[in-house]
Amino acid sequence: MSSGNSRKCQCKDYQTSSNENANKCKGCICDTLRTLQTQTEVDVFLDGGQVLENVNFINLDNDTCCAFFVETEPGSTLIVDCQKIQAIRIQAD
Repeated sequence: MSSGNSRKCQCKDYQTSSNENANKCKGCICDTLRTLQTQTEVDVFLDGGQVLENVNFINLDNDTCCAFFVETEPGSTLIVDCQKIQAIRIQAD
């Protein structure tokens, strides 16, 4: 047998790429959204000064960094890059 034909285990490479997706979205807002309960009412303060008021958080896609929110009325879905959010206000119950 030739030592030149040794095969490298790909397990470590697979784990690294999975972890990279989980950590792809950087910043405290992305980190907060990862753990925020679905349907939590928030105000979202975007880069550039625009504010999305009284929206419900749906989920965060770790592959694309897209955060999904639904307006309470009329019910439109808003998709925002979590890295473009400067702040969120979590509404008190």
